[in-house]
Amino acid sequence: MSKGKIFMLPTLLGGERAEEVIPAEVIQQTITLRYFIVENIKTARRYLRKLDREFPIDESTFFILNKKTDFSEVNRFVKPAFEGHDIGVLSEAGCPGVADPGATVVSVANTLGIHVKPLVGPSSVLLTLIGSGFSGQNFAFHGYLPKERKDRIKVLRDFEADTRRTGITHLFMDTPFRNMNVLEDLLNELSDTTEICIACNLTLPDERIQTMPAVEWRENAFDLAKKPTMFAIGKRQ
Repeated sequence: MSKGKIFMLPTLLGGERAEEVIPAEVIQQTITLRYFIVENIKTARRYLRKLDREFPIDESTFFILNKKTDFSEVNRFVKPAFEGHDIGVLSEAGCPGVADPGATVVSVANTLGIHVKPLVGPSSVLLTLIGSGFSGQNFAFHGYLPKERKDRIKVLRDFEADTRRTGITHLFMDTPFRNMNVLEDLLNELSDTTEICIACNLTLPDERIQTMPAVEWRENAFDLAKKPTMFAIGKRQ
């Protein structure tokens, strides 16, 4: 019996319609699966029913993978692949394996000789990079910023200094309820001329992606509270 595959399945970034941002072939592949490794079962079930209102939730198996999951459990999660079943990995938003635990599944699959198939879908990291006007040749994604303000400010200043020196684009994020704290630090602690991109509610009808120097953002800042947001520091091309 041949092994099943691990499909890295993109999900929505917000409340948009799936058919507007998820390729049709990805939707079709997703709804054929019956084994899933997910961050949150409720969110995963809701997404699958969004793709197919008749999706057989009760006939599907879900394994929970989050920051509390013991690494040893992942071997059990991928066991169906040895029985010939394909398995889907679902993030809470966007593409799995980027700023979420999905990379752990890939690591285990590679060790066990299970083929991993990443599928195309919305990525807040790439959408921000594309829309920023910053260098797409030399960039780094840092995930979440430190919670403590003094640590966060140090990291932001390090990004600023590195961009000035090398031209590298630095992309980062934080939890939506801390977005305004991040914005405040960007505008109060960085140089007037430092270029900042803010990408908010990506793929949604009210999405906004804009790049300006810090001095201009101080006059044009808008409310980011509770809105999924990506930030970038870079040099416009």
